[in-house]
Amino acid sequence: MKVQLPAAKKARIEMLPLIDIVFLLLVFFIYAMLSMAVHRGLPVELPLSTTAEIDKKLILSVTVKADETIYVDKERVALADLTQVLQSKAGGTREPGVLVFADRALQYQMIYNVLDKIRQAGLSRISLQADFEE
Repeated sequence: MKVQLPAAKKARIEMLPLIDIVFLLLVFFIYAMLSMAVHRGLPVELPLSTTAEIDKKLILSVTVKADETIYVDKERVALADLTQVLQSKAGGTREPGVLVFADRALQYQMIYNVLDKIRQAGLSRISLQADFEE
């Protein structure tokens, strides 16, 4: 008498666990990218604001420290040369913007001097940065 064995089932790759893993990786990378804020400025104590947010579309960073030293994308610049440096860094970019990181201990007049030089460079999209106050 011959014994009938059930037919061997073919190996199968389950798609549901694979889809779960793919979505988990997708969510992880989305959250990782959202947490990376564009910040090319130097560390300064920014003023506090309850509605502060960073505009990530701006391309240039101007940092003014408490001792009135000015940096454009971590490169030290004199106030007199700020206009030429910004014009050369902006290049042919259409409507470039500027992130201004000014120390909270800085004099109000110095901030206006820097803003005047930025406007003289032909840049009108200026964003003053602040830390989020809880």
